[in-house]
Amino acid sequence: MSWAPSTVWWVATGLLIAVELATGTFYLLMLALGAAAAALAAHAGASTNAQLVVAAVVGGGAITAWHVRRMRQPAAPPAEANRDVNLDIGTRVLVQAWNADGTARVTHRGASWAARHSGRGAPVPGDHVIVALHGNELMLKRAD
Repeated sequence: MSWAPSTVWWVATGLLIAVELATGTFYLLMLALGAAAAALAAHAGASTNAQLVVAAVVGGGAITAWHVRRMRQPAAPPAEANRDVNLDIGTRVLVQAWNADGTARVTHRGASWAARHSGRGAPVPGDHVIVALHGNELMLKRAD
């Protein structure tokens, strides 16, 4: 049994997608795009060398474009200060009094929490915003 070149490319496309689903490596989807483009070139009657060039150009171009796009995006904040990871980030709390070492006890979500000043200048009582969590300690800055 002999497979047509387009069938080989479609099987390669399916395998690349399956491996991507198993590993979560998004770049494999870009390679699958290249394999699918080569399958279309095979359907159009392109030579084997042309199919390989199409797969390399489309797959490599897609990887390069995706990499450039990712590099231009700003880096995500670390997990301890990322609102997508911890929904407490950005929440307001009231600080009644600060200790001399820049720490305080605040009530947040019905419990008493240790808090530390991480804003500029000397800490003053009043409304503050949670900017990060380090372990079980809230990092606070003065609310604007």
